[in-house]
Amino acid sequence: MSTTTMATGRERYWVPGDWNAFFGFGTNILVNFLVLSALLRFVLKMPDDLVFGRILPATGLMLFLSTVYYAWLAYRLAQKTGRTDVTALPSGTSVPHMFVVTFVVMLPILAVTKDPVQAWEAGLTWVFVQSFVLMIGGFIGPAIRRITPRAALLGSLAGISITFISMRPGLQVFETPVIGIICFAIILANWFGGVRYFQGVPGGLVAIAAGTFLAWASNIFGLGYGGLSVGAVGDAFSHFGFSFPIPAVGHVFSGFKFLGVILVTAIPFGIYDLVEAMDNVESAAAAGDSFPTTQVLTADGVISLIGCLMGNPFINAVYIGHPGWKAMGGRIGYSAATGVMVLVLSWLGIVALISSLIPVVALLPILLYIGMLIGSQAFQESPRSHAPAIILAMIPQIAAWGKSQIDGALHAAGTDASVLGYDKLVTQGVLYKGLATLGGGATLAGIVLGAVGVFIIDRQLEKAAWFAFAGAVFTFFGLIHAEDLGIAQSPAVAFSYACVAVMLYCFAKFAHVSPAAIESHGHGEMSEQPAE
Repeated sequence: MSTTTMATGRERYWVPGDWNAFFGFGTNILVNFLVLSALLRFVLKMPDDLVFGRILPATGLMLFLSTVYYAWLAYRLAQKTGRTDVTALPSGTSVPHMFVVTFVVMLPILAVTKDPVQAWEAGLTWVFVQSFVLMIGGFIGPAIRRITPRAALLGSLAGISITFISMRPGLQVFETPVIGIICFAIILANWFGGVRYFQGVPGGLVAIAAGTFLAWASNIFGLGYGGLSVGAVGDAFSHFGFSFPIPAVGHVFSGFKFLGVILVTAIPFGIYDLVEAMDNVESAAAAGDSFPTTQVLTADGVISLIGCLMGNPFINAVYIGHPGWKAMGGRIGYSAATGVMVLVLSWLGIVALISSLIPVVALLPILLYIGMLIGSQAFQESPRSHAPAIILAMIPQIAAWGKSQIDGALHAAGTDASVLGYDKLVTQGVLYKGLATLGGGATLAGIVLGAVGVFIIDRQLEKAAWFAFAGAVFTFFGLIHAEDLGIAQSPAVAFSYACVAVMLYCFAKFAHVSPAAIESHGHGEMSEQPAE
């Protein structure tokens, strides 16, 4: 029976699968909310009245606007196509950027000024600049998406899903295995294995309930799994109360005095957001839902701009994970319902209470599930012959993640790689400079390398040459394979890309090239054309 027939009434807005997606996506958003509130309170030392009274309400407003907009966009697509299986794009605060704006922008400003308010203002200005990069990029995004192979886009996305999405939750799950592994198994059994719980109660809710029970039960025996305490619950009630976001336009423009520091990261990370959003739109298209790229990218920019003008120092982004929510039955309603939930939690000061009641490790397995789906999608939705190019597209993200782990360890020791000495790291098998170069601008670098790989595999060498040339230009200006924007940041890498472009172009024009492998019958079976 086809699932694409026209629906009527409430079915357009909400279906039973939306409950699963709501609890899954809602807990994903909740985890991010808990993480960003911890960054603000414990890393940046911002006062609770600023965090719970201004920043979180503004963040909640931004997320509400974002999730409701993408629910509306999905409703429009369902109306246009007459399908009932359209799934809204997931969206929320960009997870990598939460750490970037905290550690690269706001924390250095705090160290110099000793003023958390000025650090907050720098974060607002950072988002302000990024918002305009996204809005402008929305008009060139569709053209980029048309000329870039799907394997390159999804391959770079798979690299993010394995590293920055899956690794940290995976490590935390195994640090507290009694809760993490059990909750992970509950989710896998329901969402992959088809096991139904208690008359259809969503697997995500069962996992959260089980993890919360195990955490509090462990306190009775003095084990303390999950780090919960009765005292923390009591303290959380002090944050109850209605907090409406207040315009922060003056604070946004006060942060412009730090513009030199801000531009170094705001422009390249704005481009990163642009590319990542295109990746995620392509991921949704591969799962069957084609959304207009321009509307998605410009909406991210406009919604982020509204958020920062109201006091939110975090960028909005379309999330990885559309195929995951679609696979568990989510359609339109789950997105809007999540927005309403976030608005209530942030405006009434309930986030602090939730963080004191539910162990974060009970929520993290959901991120692992999403990482598994997105990583596998790159291979499932691309020709089998493109698999090597997908691996190539993933490698810059792995390098960037490895560098971030080394930087974190050295920072904890009160030093960094340059102070410690690159040669000392090499003697221990740590090729730090290689990680920094390969992982610079990892999302865009992965797409360039993946596209070159795809077109070489398909024997379209002239197209491969053009992408290699683009790699040379991007590298020369520091967009990829460099840590900062600038002229000739990695000249040797830029020159190498240019040489590869010339070589591939000459091969395309003058060399004898054997035909590409052909996929037979669309089932992934490969038949090689013999070389003459």
